[in-house]
Amino acid sequence: KKSFNEIGFFDQVREWFASDEGKEDVKTYTTSLAVALLLRLLIIEPRYIPSLSMYPTFEVGDQLAVEKVTKRIRPFSRNEVVVFNPPQAFREIVGDSSRKAKEALIKRIVAVEGDTVEVKGGKLYVNGVMQDEPFTAEDAAYEFGPVLVPPGDVLVLGDNRNHSLDGHIWGFLPAENVIGRAVFVYWPPWRVGTNGMY
Repeated sequence: KKSFNEIGFFDQVREWFASDEGKEDVKTYTTSLAVALLLRLLIIEPRYIPSLSMYPTFEVGDQLAVEKVTKRIRPFSRNEVVVFNPPQAFREIVGDSSRKAKEALIKRIVAVEGDTVEVKGGKLYVNGVMQDEPFTAEDAAYEFGPVLVPPGDVLVLGDNRNHSLDGHIWGFLPAENVIGRAVFVYWPPWRVGTNGMY
């Protein structure tokens, strides 16, 4: 019988798969892959920040974890950062065939169903109360509202208010479009944490 080094590559692979060690390795790799895919599909997934629409909370290149469980059991709150599939109104603005129309977006919830929202004098007002927003890059250079957030929807805005294609342009976000809540930045190492995510 030829030694392992004397047989061809494909014969080596076939022999390895037939061995007890090979069968155990395949079982381990398959189980690990299945667990990783289930975690990503149901519990938590990584996201990459491609633009400055959420600056200064996130910078281009930040990578963050988005948890997908609590959206099913806890209602959304103001100031939470969420990742979501773009609503139809957004797709109509950027064009349905655009790559941007299919990409998940990240913004901050500024109002939930039943809230009356207005942006005036650069400041955000919810139910007539000016909001303290230390996470924004600058005051808004636009006026918006007042509008009432309908049932089943939220209003989302980018932290970089004047450089974000967000709810003040395309309207309300159906809560069912939310993929999950941003929970922490894990890359780059010097930005690790939950700063500004509330």
